[in-house]
Amino acid sequence: MLLDRAFGRLIRHGTLAVRYPDGQMRSYGSGEPRAGMHIATRRALRGLTFNPALALGEGYMADEIRPEGCGIFALLDLLVHNLMAGGTHPAERLMEWVRLLRRRIDQLNPAGRARRNVAHHYDLNGRLYALFLDRDRQYSCAYFATGRESLEEAQAAKKRHVAAKLLLDRPGLEVLDIGCGWGGLALSLARDHGARVTGITLSEEQLAVARQRADEAGLADRVTFELMDYRAWTRPMDRVVSIGMFEHVGIDHYRRFFAAVRGALREDGVALVHAIGRSDGPGSTNPWLAKYIFPGGYSPALSEVLPAIEKSGLWLTDLEVLRMHYAETIAHWRARFAGNRDAIAAMTDERFCRMFEFYLAGAELSFRHMGHMVWQAQLARRQDAVPLARDYIHRAEHAAA
Repeated sequence: MLLDRAFGRLIRHGTLAVRYPDGQMRSYGSGEPRAGMHIATRRALRGLTFNPALALGEGYMADEIRPEGCGIFALLDLLVHNLMAGGTHPAERLMEWVRLLRRRIDQLNPAGRARRNVAHHYDLNGRLYALFLDRDRQYSCAYFATGRESLEEAQAAKKRHVAAKLLLDRPGLEVLDIGCGWGGLALSLARDHGARVTGITLSEEQLAVARQRADEAGLADRVTFELMDYRAWTRPMDRVVSIGMFEHVGIDHYRRFFAAVRGALREDGVALVHAIGRSDGPGSTNPWLAKYIFPGGYSPALSEVLPAIEKSGLWLTDLEVLRMHYAETIAHWRARFAGNRDAIAAMTDERFCRMFEFYLAGAELSFRHMGHMVWQAQLARRQDAVPLARDYIHRAEHAAA
């Protein structure tokens, strides 16, 4: 059996017990940690044999691959540890090569396709996200100074960290928020820092919620939200911020994105781009994630991003890498999702819950063990747009705390 040989080559650390469709039990590896799985159908068996990166998630969604004696997180944790330790699956090496060859096609995101991709994930029932995100609906990496913060505290710290790097040193500064989500950052910049903010998004669901929140907060005179692609913006602003949106741009569009950021900045303006990256060089998006969660998405290596910044004419005035912060963030999301699973299942169905459980577990592990991280790039048109030393960031954060 091909899959039997593949598991034998993959599992070098810990023990994986597998129950096959015919009821046969086999064990691979030895010692701790331990995990088990039941491959319940021949369809799932074929998928794991020839396209495991896609088939594992699809099998779990369809209840054709079931963790045994553990949860999906523990099963994925064992598999990831072995992959990162050099274990191999021959079919996966071939499929990764194919994905690398076609990634520019997969990430081609003109305005119309970008809007459809955003709708796929973000135009879901808004109540879903309220059931596992923080109260402000920050759907991006939080900032854990100690690791002991609550999710709400860490997301508030993230917003202070971002605001400090935007150098909001006087009231009335105009800020463009590219990919504004449900409006939480824009509202905070207006309420806490006196900025005048325009948020743009491609999600109709997020747009409606953001506008409602601005009205309810009494900030509609200082915060506006528009349904707009970043390529359509034409007016210069004092500040530009983009949190968790760059992953949806696509490698063919990086130069256009940073040209748009430069065009949106006044001569003395400052921008901050916050995005997921990978520490081990260029790669491809997991096929299951691309199909079911983030079509057109890709988390780039900095070696793919910095050339586009250099060609844009922007100064890279600060670059920070946040390593374990997103793993801690997603751990909170997973716990809240599990605690509200019955309510989410009532809104959606069992297949959707399994899809999201697989997504959140895999995402957390990608930051804990697979080289994913978050980078924040501060950009300016002029090299003197920010102070000489970066201690102003810490002072501004402490003053706002």
